[in-house]
Amino acid sequence: MSRPLLEVEALRTWFPARRSWVRAVDGVDLAIEAGRTLALVGESGCGKTTVGRSIVRLVEPREGRVWFDGVDLLALPRAALRPHRRRLQIVFQDPLASLDPRLRVGDAVAEGMQAFGIGASDAERAERAAAELQRVRLDPALLARYPHELSGGQRQRVCIARALALGPRLLICDESVSALDVSIQAQILNLLRDLQHEIGLAYLFISHDLGVVRHLADRVAVMYLGQIVEEGPTQRVFEAPEHPYTRALLAAVPSVDPAVRSGSRALHARGDPPSAIRPPPGCRFHTRCPECFERCARDAPELVPVGSGASRCFLSPR
Repeated sequence: MSRPLLEVEALRTWFPARRSWVRAVDGVDLAIEAGRTLALVGESGCGKTTVGRSIVRLVEPREGRVWFDGVDLLALPRAALRPHRRRLQIVFQDPLASLDPRLRVGDAVAEGMQAFGIGASDAERAERAAAELQRVRLDPALLARYPHELSGGQRQRVCIARALALGPRLLICDESVSALDVSIQAQILNLLRDLQHEIGLAYLFISHDLGVVRHLADRVAVMYLGQIVEEGPTQRVFEAPEHPYTRALLAAVPSVDPAVRSGSRALHARGDPPSAIRPPPGCRFHTRCPECFERCARDAPELVPVGSGASRCFLSPR
């Protein structure tokens, strides 16, 4: 069996706080096959974005391993990391903030190509930039415009084109449709799915919108307070979730169907998430879980295999 394109093992990224640490990512394991999509979901502040940025080393992890195409990126010095970044790109949440307002669209798309020595001349890079705009369903005439002259959906397509110009194998999409109108979200999601079929891209799709995730991802990893609490095929996670936190997330999705809101496995979390500076002992979800019992506050459950996925709960079948 071939090795996954991306493997994340025991990833920890902590940030210094006064006399302590913010445990933003605290022992995360992930795997993404070539040409497939893994969605990373959870509440705001659970550490999803930090996972994505740690993988590409925009922030430096405290420990762990990130195997990309057989190479441990965290073991490489900065200079040796550069060639791998061409094949591992990220699309951010706010396209206006991630585009230089002083650069025209054509220059923004060509900037990465110039940095990595792609194209023999400016004319060749401009031609490729026009081709990438067409690939993301934009008129090449937009190459002469500035970011503020585009709509939000057009700007996000430009960001995707800029990433594609470097020939990546994996895109990390960090809440890449959350700032867009619903109709535009659907267009971008359809574009991402088409690109995956056309050129075999793999995605780490970071989102809090479970409705979006259900129609795009092959597998889903649910994150809570710095840890993965459940992982598995999308259909199984949505239809038969194992972890109480996953069930709480699904119960919070608006629905006009009363059976969905109050089903036999529906669960509503209590209160707010604890601080990542001082995570509670035992199961990190026990302070909000209606199904917790004595052991949950004492012992920390491991992420154990459950069917075709995994769950971090003592109530999950072993």
